[in-house]
Amino acid sequence: MAEAKAEAVPRGKRLRRAALFVLFGLVLLIPKALGLRRRRSLWNGLRFLAAVIGALMVGTVKGGELGLAGPIAGLLLVLLALVLRPVKAGKTVDDQAHELGALIVLNGGRLREAGGEAVRLFLTPESLHALDLKHRSRLEVPLASVRTVRAEEARAGWRLVVESEDREVEFEFDGFFAEHLARVAETTLRSQLRRELPVLK
Repeated sequence: MAEAKAEAVPRGKRLRRAALFVLFGLVLLIPKALGLRRRRSLWNGLRFLAAVIGALMVGTVKGGELGLAGPIAGLLLVLLALVLRPVKAGKTVDDQAHELGALIVLNGGRLREAGGEAVRLFLTPESLHALDLKHRSRLEVPLASVRTVRAEEARAGWRLVVESEDREVEFEFDGFFAEHLARVAETTLRSQLRRELPVLK
């Protein structure tokens, strides 16, 4: 009995982690959908196709084996096709990364010294840039001046602390993925801080 209980706990943890990663993967699909919405002609074509399929489903009043579920789903599909219009073209995260020369973009949570404003972290070979969601610069830290990077549990979630030669910066994460986002940011930043030893000739 004791052995069975000991095996059940790790299995439950594994299932929880698997569910967490699946849910996180689904969340990552949202920017992809937003990217499609910026491509006006493609998105309008998809909307038209969804509206036609929805109208055909609504037209099947009897609903076949599904009863009223078919027409109701068709009506919802038509409504979504009407409501989800293309988004206005503007500067994307990819555009901003290209402009800064950043190869890595991370979720930065909320920057404490900017009044808890949500930011993205753009990592270039030389610097860490924190920009708000409107692409305004809130912070720039040269990587050469960074001494330590650590993710740690906080009162309301998790935080990432970046200590440089002249200051300490905190990024706060909350919500279901707080620990995951803080640890990903910590690992990525640490990997960029590793310096290759000079080759002796």
